Amino acid sequence: MLSILINAYACSPGMGSEPGMAWNWCVNLAKHCELHIITEGEFRDKIEATIPTLPQGKNMHFYYNPVSEEIRKMCWNQGDWRFYKYYKEWQWKTYKMAEDICLHTHIDILHQLNMIGFREPGYLWKISDVPFVWGPVDAKEKFPVAYLAGAGLKIQLFMKLKNFLTGIQLRYSQRVHQAVERASVVVSASSNSQQAFKKFFHIDSPLLNETGCYVQEHPIIDKTQKDTLDVLWVGKMDFRKQLGLAIQSIAKTANPRIKLHIVGGGDSVPYQTLAKELNIDKQCKWHGTITHNEVLRIMQKSDVFLFTSVAEGTPHVVLEAIGNNLPVLCFNTCGQGDSVNEKVGHKIELTNPQQSIKDFAEALNRFENNRNLLKTYSINCKARQLELSWDNKAKQMVELYTKIIFFEKATPAKKDNGQNI
Repeated sequence: MLSILINAYACSPGMGSEPGMAWNWCVNLAKHCELHIITEGEFRDKIEATIPTLPQGKNMHFYYNPVSEEIRKMCWNQGDWRFYKYYKEWQWKTYKMAEDICLHTHIDILHQLNMIGFREPGYLWKISDVPFVWGPVDAKEKFPVAYLAGAGLKIQLFMKLKNFLTGIQLRYSQRVHQAVERASVVVSASSNSQQAFKKFFHIDSPLLNETGCYVQEHPIIDKTQKDTLDVLWVGKMDFRKQLGLAIQSIAKTANPRIKLHIVGGGDSVPYQTLAKELNIDKQCKWHGTITHNEVLRIMQKSDVFLFTSVAEGTPHVVLEAIGNNLPVLCFNTCGQGDSVNEKVGHKIELTNPQQSIKDFAEALNRFENNRNLLKTYSINCKARQLELSWDNKAKQMVELYTKIIFFEKATPAKKDNGQNI
């Protein structure tokens, strides 16, 4: 059994986002490997309460590198740039802990797991005598600025500045380039990230989205005879999620049989006003913030999941839609573009808002006129769940580990950066 040392700043059972992502990777990798996991201490109680309940818990050894409550608040406040200073310090201390673990325990692979942003690769790569894996890594080059219309001047300036800084960091960040050069494999969290690694680092980076799907057993419901096409939109009401685009797409269909169900928190007033101005307010149902179980219940009753976000990692809500046999209509970008294939839904390309409204509307009208196509998509969701499952992703990662070990033994003097693995 391979022995893997994992750097996972945020890791916790029973959560979503980065903590849940790292936990699911570790829980599933531990079925195949012995793990030594260095994490921050915020969720220590949850971790230590859960480990004894898992059959593979004996293969999970946690080491804690806690930070202050003040730093934790900075971390949770996304966009607080002060956090990066303390996060960098945490990574250095974690590297020193990893060095000590390697002195006393045989480690086959060093794995920089999360958080997934490319800006902070940690320092595990400095341990020179153990193969190093980084990823999945989110390294998208830029936010699509064509979709900033209506976001407000402050947000527009911020996103344009962020795009500029991202380009500078991808080109010139010394530590990022050092980590990539040292890595046996850099794993991309999306096709966008693959493109960035090819463009800026000249490497082929295998694709493995950072989030997995939970395989579920739901009966296929025959919805082909319904009078309405129930379209579900779920998300926070901010500019990235593009709810306005969804509302305008429904209006563009000019089809009163198409209903839009809107779930999520935030300021809904501007969007409700838009729906009234477009004379489709009667086609919109506003569910507000509801429980996770209620979201799943609506998914099982809906016909299409409309996901209009233009900036994501791999959105778990899209995987949940597939898990509930709900066909997906989305942009061909980020993790949703990789997760949704032609068997479970339809994707449109990023262009500009007006073209996207036209493309979404055409797809919705096609679905409304061809319910059997949606039924086929629903039937195909089960196979896609298995392909995207946590278990399958863990097996793919273990396969990468195994290839690295074999390659390192076969050609110990050669560096590959993942191009021949």
